[in-house]
Amino acid sequence: MNSVLHFVAYGLLSWPWWKIVLYTLLMTHITIVGVTVYLHRHQAHRALDLHPIVSHFFRFWLWLTTGMVTGQWAAIHRKHHAKCETDDDPHSPKTRGIWKVLFEGAELYRAEVKNKQTLKKYGHGTPDDWLERHIYAKHALLGVTIMALIDLTLFGVIGISVWAIQMIWIPFWAAGVVNGLGHFWGYRNFNCADASTNLLPWGILIGGEELHNNHHTYATSAKLSNKWYEFDMGWMYIRIMSACRLAKVKKIAPMPKLAARKAVPDIDTLHAVLANRYEVMAFYAKTVNRAYRKELVQLKELGARERYALIKSARAWLHNDTATLDEPQKQELVQIFASNQRLRTYYQLRIELTQIWDRSNASRDQLLSLLQSWCYRAEQSGIQALREFSVRLRRYA
Repeated sequence: MNSVLHFVAYGLLSWPWWKIVLYTLLMTHITIVGVTVYLHRHQAHRALDLHPIVSHFFRFWLWLTTGMVTGQWAAIHRKHHAKCETDDDPHSPKTRGIWKVLFEGAELYRAEVKNKQTLKKYGHGTPDDWLERHIYAKHALLGVTIMALIDLTLFGVIGISVWAIQMIWIPFWAAGVVNGLGHFWGYRNFNCADASTNLLPWGILIGGEELHNNHHTYATSAKLSNKWYEFDMGWMYIRIMSACRLAKVKKIAPMPKLAARKAVPDIDTLHAVLANRYEVMAFYAKTVNRAYRKELVQLKELGARERYALIKSARAWLHNDTATLDEPQKQELVQIFASNQRLRTYYQLRIELTQIWDRSNASRDQLLSLLQSWCYRAEQSGIQALREFSVRLRRYA
């Protein structure tokens, strides 16, 4: 009788609390690696190929620990990218509210699973073998039930808590935090079309998924980190698997290379600028921000209080596209440009620079002519910061 009670209370292992905590963290970590490497980068975006052994392991593991079906998850995530920040986005905090996505992200996921059109349109290329049809998709709840029995057998009553943490790990961190806060709060390396942000420069609990702005900018990149201070743990595991010939990276975000200085941009420069357009615009934004701060310092030294207050008030949105500004901001922008020709030039040249890759119907020679004209105008503007930016732009290779 005592042995039965001991088994119910402590399970087979009778571990102290700290070992159970470590076990739980290890299990949830394997789960998040499965989500970020297998579901996200491999299945949804095809950024890498995985060895069949690795793919089958993660399919089985995610069946045990989440009950998610590969085709459903990939389809919903692909639709999120295709319809990002619109009413058709399955989980945008911009249209559904931050608290709805943060705390009810799993419910939004389950609701979209019922949309057969989503699964049919966006679920192509995902596993559709016998295991998927007859085990993983057909009996999704069986896996998590088996996991509950395993935890209860190993740890007794406390195993219920271990299982509960495993079950809420992905709904909270991935469905809630990444999909919610990752489109609401954080820093942005790139001014991509949606509202995605990076939450932290190092990914441990979520395997690198915190680097959400980087991902939305280069969706098909197997590597989510971009800056030297960012750490993508999922990429670390991909590199380890690649070294063991268990993974093959297909694509990563382009990294700009600078060649010797050229008198004028050539075709190679054009191709490099187009390939690295997000990095180009990020560097241009830094150039404008430095000039912006310099303008504020000069106005403060001159005692131009009204102009100083006017320009300072636009700090949070001056770098945004005109289309994203509300009417009061557009009116304020007119006043800023009327009082400061340099900021007007920065803004106008920014628009013209983005138009180079927006003109998809233009020929290669036309685009090159536009780039050469832009560099000439920047260097003849009389603004040192623009001249230095143009010189750097001509070195892209």
